[in-house]
Amino acid sequence: MTTNANLKALTEAGVSIWLDDLSRQRISSGNLAQLISDKAVVGVTSNPTIFANALSNAADYADKVTDLAARGAGVDDTIRELTTADVRDAADVFRNVYESTGGVDGRVSLEVDPRLAHDSDKTVAEAIDLWKAVDRPNLMVKIPATQAGLPAITKVIAEGISVNVTLIFSVERYREVMDAYLAGLEQAKANGHDLASIESVASFFVSRVDTEIDKRLDAMQENHPLRGKAAIANARLAYAAYQEVFSSERWKALQAEGARAQRPLWASTGVKDKSYSDTRYVDELAAPNTVNTMPESTLDAVADHADVRGDLVTGTAAESQQVFDDLAAAGIDLDDVFKALEVDGVEKFEKSWTELLDTVAAQLEQAK
Repeated sequence: MTTNANLKALTEAGVSIWLDDLSRQRISSGNLAQLISDKAVVGVTSNPTIFANALSNAADYADKVTDLAARGAGVDDTIRELTTADVRDAADVFRNVYESTGGVDGRVSLEVDPRLAHDSDKTVAEAIDLWKAVDRPNLMVKIPATQAGLPAITKVIAEGISVNVTLIFSVERYREVMDAYLAGLEQAKANGHDLASIESVASFFVSRVDTEIDKRLDAMQENHPLRGKAAIANARLAYAAYQEVFSSERWKALQAEGARAQRPLWASTGVKDKSYSDTRYVDELAAPNTVNTMPESTLDAVADHADVRGDLVTGTAAESQQVFDDLAAAGIDLDDVFKALEVDGVEKFEKSWTELLDTVAAQLEQAK
């Protein structure tokens, strides 16, 4: 366990620290194992952008690409082989954490092809394929919280597969995600699965909300008084919704069967506006039974100079709602904000996937 006071304080506040990055180099160099021992990292997330960056370092994957090229593998199959191998090996690195936390942490996330974000059936099929391909109990399959993603979440949970729901921006959509999770657990029970083996997190994106709303406020007024207040208020309202849902009678019935609550995960916690503290989305969102997945630059900043003051989320729903009431009164169309963020989020991952396809295609061609 880390001796760093800030990371220790964050863990003691009930926050699981996950790294938002993965690559072959991190695994093979021992860096990932070192982050577990030195920086209190107990999980890792990946996404299409992360893998596009990782696989652009051709030397790390050269031998495997050469082997796949010799076998005549196509681009899609090669990407599947490379990414599942990284996730499988990372899952093995985290296996001790997984076992010591009873399966709560030690999790490694792998996302379905983002091109399937609006196709429920293909998302389900891909999630099941990834679960089988990685073949590790501490895998989490990432499914986006699009309208098509919601029924997919239920069906995948019903198969006994752990899910990381990603690209959540609004509390309204988050409530739909929690409902999809509970429905999945109910079906999993009917299907004979051990509910205690299913773990899920709901990845609620943070910094992108400030980025989008601040842009709109800046167009109205320089140094608008509501600038920088939306993202934290939004996440705190999400936590209040989490507390409500996971104290309901519906949940208690599942909990009695061994089910685990779907923890809120704060994603996109790297600060994009340099005028803000680079640890604000960690300091201000510490709360029991949450996950904060952060890029290494944010992790280092937290270790160096975070201001962790315990739970700053519980009991803040009223003041957080006031922020949103004030934003609406100022003319911010919040429904449009969240719709734009979801569309942009899916498009960014699709773009990264296209870059990944192009990179791997070039590597395969060179290896021939």
